[in-house]
Amino acid sequence: MHPDLQALTDAPFTYPEVGATRTGDLPAGVHVVRRRAVVGRGEEAFARAVAAVLDWAPQRHAGLRVQASGSAGEPGAVVLMTAGLPPLGLRIPCRVVWAQTTGDRQGYAYGTLPGHPESGEESFVVSRAGADGQDVVFEMVAFSRLATRAARLGGPVSRLLQSIALTRYTGAVRRAARG
Repeated sequence: MHPDLQALTDAPFTYPEVGATRTGDLPAGVHVVRRRAVVGRGEEAFARAVAAVLDWAPQRHAGLRVQASGSAGEPGAVVLMTAGLPPLGLRIPCRVVWAQTTGDRQGYAYGTLPGHPESGEESFVVSRAGADGQDVVFEMVAFSRLATRAARLGGPVSRLLQSIALTRYTGAVRRAARG
């Protein structure tokens, strides 16, 4: 395992509400974003969308460089994403908090670790919906607080960048679902 990932394996989460995206009991006083989109139809589209989500495809499609200790479907897997040009790129360390890899609702959430510009959690879930159960839905739920001085100074810009990333995540899963 890469030394940076190893160092993050036991790092503490930077927020107390670990797992809140799974229970839906989101904390008060935080910025909450919810996105939901139908990305395809049928069993094959569902399988492709789930595979993309668990292989970090949304993050890669958003332009992030991704180093991970394992699949997003592995609770405890560490991911170090980098935005921008090395060596000055913004480091975005997270660890998978929970994962669901069977059934009609599959996905995971990761939580922020020290050094992340925000403090909170993001979930990425693919599910079946619709009257016939054939619609493939991609849903993201995120809650966060701006954690670094730079992020707080750039408040509206930081939130705009998050919104752009979430739009790109959806686009990546939609493309995967459609094959």
